[in-house]
Amino acid sequence: MATQIKFGTSGWRAVMAEEFTFANVQRGVQGIARYVSSQKSNRARVIVGRDPRFLGETFCAMTADILSSHGITPLVIAEPAPTPTISYAVIQSKADGAINFTASHNPPEYNGIKFSTPDGAPALPEVAQAIEAEIAAFDANPQIPEVKKAEAGSQSQTPSQSIDPRRMYLSRLREIVDLDVIKKASIKIAFDPMWGAARGYSDEFLREAGVTVATVHDSRDVLFGGHAPEPDDHLLKDLRHQMREIDAAIGIATDGDADRFGIVDEDGTFLQPNYIIALLFDYLVETRGWKNGVGKSVATTNLINALAEKHKIELHETPVGFKYIGELIKQDKILIGGEESAGLSIRKHVPEKDGVLAGLLCCEMVARRGASLGKQLANLFAEVGSFYPLRENFRLTPEVKQKFTEKLRHDPSEFHGIKVAKVVRTDGLKLVLADGSWVCYRLSGTEPVVRVYSEARSREKLAKLSAAAKAWIFD
Repeated sequence: MATQIKFGTSGWRAVMAEEFTFANVQRGVQGIARYVSSQKSNRARVIVGRDPRFLGETFCAMTADILSSHGITPLVIAEPAPTPTISYAVIQSKADGAINFTASHNPPEYNGIKFSTPDGAPALPEVAQAIEAEIAAFDANPQIPEVKKAEAGSQSQTPSQSIDPRRMYLSRLREIVDLDVIKKASIKIAFDPMWGAARGYSDEFLREAGVTVATVHDSRDVLFGGHAPEPDDHLLKDLRHQMREIDAAIGIATDGDADRFGIVDEDGTFLQPNYIIALLFDYLVETRGWKNGVGKSVATTNLINALAEKHKIELHETPVGFKYIGELIKQDKILIGGEESAGLSIRKHVPEKDGVLAGLLCCEMVARRGASLGKQLANLFAEVGSFYPLRENFRLTPEVKQKFTEKLRHDPSEFHGIKVAKVVRTDGLKLVLADGSWVCYRLSGTEPVVRVYSEARSREKLAKLSAAAKAWIFD
């Protein structure tokens, strides 16, 4: 029985040599090619890119051949490229989409196919469903493209073209990031691309402006050092060491495809993404004067809500999934949008997560304000109150999952002995409590796991809320 290929927000991901095989990659790309052909009657152009994972070059070459057989011109990026770079290239080149071989921050044994639409955004659910339908049609009659190719003759083969969007993308970043401010502050910066697609991006961008940058993990390693290329606290030891070596004011990191960010303060403290999004929101209002709204997922800190109220800016709270933030960016409804899972972008930029931009804006913010990120966060807390968010995952047995799924269908009137002030079902079940704390439950669609997001106004209350949130699952 053929593997079911499901294209979610972040595309299709699977373990290589198990489900991510040459045959299944061919099926997936055939589905995308058929979809693109159905959307455009004249000759279409699709960008083909990748992160540095194993066999990426081979998958790109295979994809170019398949696209060519459908009369689609492949625009192939020779070197690994960040996902936001590919997104920007789609927009600038007016391509009809992009096929990106990446598993983002997933462990090295994974790979994936991500499809971006002509607006540079991740494919929306309706597009994903259409691609899946085309895969099913190809499965039912896999000879259809070959028959067409044979009937049309060799002229149906469209030669691939090579593109290098790096310079174009970095030029765009120069329009957004104030390099003069960073250079004049004479701060030193450490960068960790985690062996990923951002190698030669953030560091070279800063060096060209005369900023001192030290880089770690600046080589291709398809095993990413033996762990997931995720810029999370416990994986940034080498970045911290490099920061101490050069006395850096900030450390910035990106994940495997550079759509996510990780930020380390001058004292080695990891700033969780919730706080970085809030800090940059406040900073962009202050320095750019933008007032057109802010976007956040339902699971992201309410510190952003408090800042939106302070700045008198409209708040947009979306389901989890950056596609919803991307739609707001496309409509210019927000100046910044982000998710607690380390994804953000800003107005008039790509409707896609951009970890490279996030890190560089943090460098600018530290340079201009002349204060550490920790001090800046303390200042925000002094202005609007303190917020302590937490995310936890819990595995469920079939029995517990069934019971808990039923429990989620009902609206409780109290939680942890506190009155429930508001029930939000934007995504999962979010309970906003009378004391301003909240907890949000989201069941995974792919594994027996419930994701629990909670936030309280003090560390002590968070500890109690976290315990109560766990107990509510298993009681």
